[in-house]
Amino acid sequence: MVHENEVVPPSVMWAQRTNVIFLTICLEDCKNPDIKIDKDKIYFHGVGGTEKKKHEVTIPLYAEIDPEKSAKCVRDRNIELVLKKKEEDCPYWPQLMRDKKKYHWLKVDFNKWKDEDDSEDDVGQSEDLEEMMRQMGGLGGGGGDSKPSFDDLEPESDSDDEELPDLE
Repeated sequence: MVHENEVVPPSVMWAQRTNVIFLTICLEDCKNPDIKIDKDKIYFHGVGGTEKKKHEVTIPLYAEIDPEKSAKCVRDRNIELVLKKKEEDCPYWPQLMRDKKKYHWLKVDFNKWKDEDDSEDDVGQSEDLEEMMRQMGGLGGGGGDSKPSFDDLEPESDSDDEELPDLE
């Protein structure tokens, strides 16, 4: 049972490439979260979600990252981190965290995941983290007026829109 003042970990998804780790903290409407990116751990604290609960988690990383070359982007629905691995062309990490425990709040992000033997021509291979964040859907927490509107959407034809023959 979760009490009113109890701090719970947010849902976290992760994926990796040879030189970066993608970390997505799935917490809606989290304004001004406290995020600390250290060489061997990630700390997150924020208030959000539909019930505006406090969420906090410390993630001790499997291997070291370069905090200076890592990036974060706070969005309306989540917080995205791109963590630059310290070693160039280092082998894939067998897990995100130092220990091998399973956590209910930690999941693999299969939308961003690539195996070691997959082609390397996708997001995550660029040395420029700003370009990488743009490829992922933007950089920064709300800068610019590039939000899409319903007016921008063009109607698509749908196979359900076709007329059906009469039944006899």
